[in-house]
Amino acid sequence: TYVMEEAIRGDFALIKAWKGDTNGNLMFRATARNFNPDCAKAAKIAIAEVEELVQPGELKPDEIHLPGIYVHRIVQGGKYDKRIEKLTLSTGSDEGSRGKGGGDGSRDRIVRRAAKEFRDGMYVNLGIGVPTLASNYIPAGMRVELQSEN
Repeated sequence: TYVMEEAIRGDFALIKAWKGDTNGNLMFRATARNFNPDCAKAAKIAIAEVEELVQPGELKPDEIHLPGIYVHRIVQGGKYDKRIEKLTLSTGSDEGSRGKGGGDGSRDRIVRRAAKEFRDGMYVNLGIGVPTLASNYIPAGMRVELQSEN
């Protein structure tokens, strides 16, 4: 006896890549590589926006994360400013709360709090970014199986 699950098939996939050639071969940066290739493969039509568009042959074969066979349309985007990123400087008032990383204290405080949720024998998916630092604060003698995306 078995249960057969039908694959999810989208009509369109709108994906963003760092670099691509005019044949649709794409390179992704960092975490953009996590889901963009799978979304493109699962769609009837994949439309890719790239920051840099190059001619075929300019990408080395081992640099290509998604072959052009899965990409139906490709466009070069315009201006790429990171509006979500803001320059934040420490005021120096939280010097005593800095942790191992020498950060601003709030990041360290969040990570320490997350680590307090660990229990002996747990399996933990840390995700991406700051949560991966929580492994630095597992108490000695506690056994926790860790998995991370990066």
